[in-house]
Amino acid sequence: MNKITLLDGGMGQELVHRAGDKPTPLWSTQVMIEHPGLVEQVHRDYFNAGATIATTNTYAIHRDRLVMGGIEARFEDLNRAALAEATAARAAHGGGRIAGSIGPLGASYRADKHPPDEVAIPLYAERIALMQNTVDLIVFETVASVANARSAMQAAADCPLPVWIAFTLDDENGALLRSGELLADALPHVAGAAALLANCSAPEAMPAALTVLKTSGKPFGAYANGFTRITKDFLKDAPTVDALTARDLSPAAYADHVMAWVDQGATIVGGCCETGPAHIAEIARRLQAAGFQIT
Repeated sequence: MNKITLLDGGMGQELVHRAGDKPTPLWSTQVMIEHPGLVEQVHRDYFNAGATIATTNTYAIHRDRLVMGGIEARFEDLNRAALAEATAARAAHGGGRIAGSIGPLGASYRADKHPPDEVAIPLYAERIALMQNTVDLIVFETVASVANARSAMQAAADCPLPVWIAFTLDDENGALLRSGELLADALPHVAGAAALLANCSAPEAMPAALTVLKTSGKPFGAYANGFTRITKDFLKDAPTVDALTARDLSPAAYADHVMAWVDQGATIVGGCCETGPAHIAEIARRLQAAGFQIT
């Protein structure tokens, strides 16, 4: 029986929708401050939908993001709080793995905002050190450039856990990173990764990316977003998600994309922004009906 790892869906957008608050540059971190316990509930709902991995709400808890909100002093406390909520959800569910999420420094999707190696490497290494005794794996998400991939892997050189790299792609050409560089050009820099993924891009961009990732010989997969496109208006300083438009992407329509990725050989699938527990539940149903074992 073929095995598939089923990730959870979007966290930040799901938190914003449930909280009913206007998004801020602090994004999901702000929601966690103002609505403690909501993160754990989202994790629980994803586990109940069939996900086997809870991705921690630590994507944006970087020092550079917290400085903007004047709360850098809460850096360690916020990271620990997010880890505690994921851990509590797993305990309530009775099983599952926890992936420690690390988003990009600078800004999401903006390769030009990513700092040089001498700045990025110690900051990423600090994030790993805070999480590695609590989580089962580290996942660098929304990696937009070769430089971002290189610094992430160098920061993780001494990490005792598996490290996954998830690349964000040009929505119109999944063979390209958001930076405009070839996805293939990043592969030599992530030789130490345990799995390679494509994330937070249009579902239609994923097949081309998976064709490239498959050449690595590593486990690979994808989790797409539900936005119409990452627009030019979004690619500016301190963007918030209200600058983006959600598309009509039903659980059934999204699962159609996911099953096509599985047909390509993907063994790690899930959802990103604007996907929720209903999307994960439908993927789980399809996988089980097709005879896959979800692990």
